[in-house]
This record gives sequence, structure tokens and C-alpha cells, in this order.
Amino acid sequence: MFLRSSRPYSEKRQANKGSSKRKSRGENMIGVGKIKQYSNVLDKPLSKGKQEVSLSAFAFLFSELVQYNQTQVDNIAELERRLEDAGYAVGARVLELLCHRDKGNRRETRLLGILSFVHSTVWKVLFGKVADSLEKGTEHEDEYMISEKELLVNRFISIPKDMGTFNCGAFVAGIVRGVLDSAGFPAVVTAHFVPVEGQQRPRTTILIKFAEEVLRREARLG
Repeated sequence: MFLRSSRPYSEKRQANKGSSKRKSRGENMIGVGKIKQYSNVLDKPLSKGKQEVSLSAFAFLFSELVQYNQTQVDNIAELERRLEDAGYAVGARVLELLCHRDKGNRRETRLLGILSFVHSTVWKVLFGKVADSLEKGTEHEDEYMISEKELLVNRFISIPKDMGTFNCGAFVAGIVRGVLDSAGFPAVVTAHFVPVEGQQRPRTTILIKFAEEVLRREARLG
């Protein structure tokens, strides 16, 4: 036995046509016109969102980064250089993100402005806090120092005696160099341990030595 509609076939056909027309116009369709669709992921807005990252996840990934590069080199200087190169790529991308999202594509053009940007904005995005200190070198006009009592990348690192003064802060030095270089402030950036009286662990200082062209441009700007 076949069940048939109580409406004639002609009425059903007219009803189906009307339904198709409504669907084609987008009527009675949930969500249409309410949610903006993006054809490309690059078109999506760069909202701040949640900035926290699991510390254990970061520590694991960073440890893997160090161990992998350790198998690719023959000495400590080369290992630090590879970590710095990895950080450089991060710094260049961080600058693009922050300038586009927070500064309306405007970039710092003065020396103290870019240093303050790194010391505060960049540091807070990366480590959840402003850096402990920003100081100008007393012996050389082209040197500045960003110091951190306990830099995150060194917090859980135990350095074997045979690795001497190896400093994982080279990764952060690379980030700073990437930000500065991409912003038009080329510099040599290195990480150093500085002993602190009364403390078991030394603090980490990121030493920034700007290129001569940066100082000449700053002098012209007054």
C-alpha cells in the first residue's frame, strides 16, 4: 500500500516552487546575514583574544627546540646562534602583529620609543609582564640593556658543566633583534648572565648595540 498526500499533485508542485523560491532568497535560513563569512583566513580580524599559554607546554616545546639544535652543532657558540636565528623569526612576526593590531600599522621612529615598545609592549605579550629594567650603557653611547631577574627561558634550565656559560636567553635576544631589525633599527643583540650578590642564580641581561646608522639618524631627528 502507498500513502498519498491529501493535496492534489498540482498544489504540491506549487507549494514546492514557493519553498524553493524562499530558499533561493535566503528566507527562513538560520544564521544567514547574521554571521560575517570570510573567504580567506587572512581576512579575519586580529583580535587580542586569550593571550595566556600553558607554561608546561611552552617549557616542553622550548626544551625540544634546544635539544634538536644541540644535535645539529659542534659547539656552544653555534647552538646559541641557532637559537638566536629561531628567535629572530618570532620577533619579526610579533612586530607585524602588534603594529597591525594595537598601533594601526604605525611604527616607532625614535630610538627611545622602540626601546620602550620592546621593554613594555613586546615583553608583556611574550612573558605576561614588563621587563624588570631598561638601562643605557655607561661606557658606550650605542648600548642599551634590558635586564630580567629570572628570564622565562632560563627558569627551568639546568646547564651541564661541560656547556660552560651557555645561555638560552639567546632565543630572546633573537626575538629582540627581529623586532628592532624589522622596525628599521638594526642592532647586534646578545644575552649575558650577570651575577647578583646574595642570589644563587644570575640575572639575564639582553645587551643591545645599535648600528652606527641608527645613531646618525637619531642625531638628525634631534
